[in-house]
Amino acid sequence: MSYCMLMSTFGSEEEAIKVGGLLVEGKIAACCQIIPGISSIYMWKGKLENTKEFLLLIKTREYLAENVEKLILEKHSYENPEIIQISIDDGNENYLNWIDCCTSKNKKLC
Repeated sequence: MSYCMLMSTFGSEEEAIKVGGLLVEGKIAACCQIIPGISSIYMWKGKLENTKEFLLLIKTREYLAENVEKLILEKHSYENPEIIQISIDDGNENYLNWIDCCTSKNKKLC
């Protein structure tokens, strides 16, 4: 199996919780973690922006990353949301097996 982590920023904690919950409940992701209170400095439509955001870290199987991106694009309030994917080359075998279990359509408890 191949695994990855995706990252996306949100303007509110409520939105990050909503999207993270949809990903986990839909078995598209095993785990979503929210890092609050980050500051993002960027250019948007010719203007320098400095925004407080919430970073959502999403752990899943690589073949599900496209589904994660699709859901984020459907539910995100930003016009152009950050969606960055990082491959997981190695990790604790038990944790990776847990990702498999949580993203399986099988009804067993993980």
